[in-house]
Amino acid sequence: MKILKYPHPMLTTPADRIEAVDDDVRAAAEEMLIAMAEARGLGLAGPQVGYGKRLICINITPGSPDGERVYVNPEIVGREGEATAEEGCLSLPHVNGKITRAAKVTVHATDLKGEAVTLHADTLLARVLQHEIDHLDGVLITQRFSAIDKAANARSLRALEKAAKEAAGRR
Repeated sequence: MKILKYPHPMLTTPADRIEAVDDDVRAAAEEMLIAMAEARGLGLAGPQVGYGKRLICINITPGSPDGERVYVNPEIVGREGEATAEEGCLSLPHVNGKITRAAKVTVHATDLKGEAVTLHADTLLARVLQHEIDHLDGVLITQRFSAIDKAANARSLRALEKAAKEAAGRR
């Protein structure tokens, strides 16, 4: 699986719900975990690799397979507090900015065994869960940037748009 880059339309298209956890979903998750590890990312959502389903992979300890987690149809059901921090994205290289998110979240999801799970997350895990669930909803970090961060990243975004046009022209 290849990580899609902005402005690919899949990145702003809401993902479809997964009806059943089957071998295809597990295979997609395995490929996503590999792609995430190769990119040294903390999280990856289905749409970022062209898989238009509500599937996310997370590892807040990159390089350690013990930290790998996969969630099917994750949904934030509770939020507490606020925390602002710098964020980047594998689909938006060289683009980053400060984003305010909930400091703590409660997430309902399904695991790869098809069992319901509830996560109570704070700090980095809460941020990564919110970031990846945003991807499932077709929301990019740039949509959460302040006007200052949007202006600061304008050149990088234009470069990504130009690269996409050039790649499309070569096809």
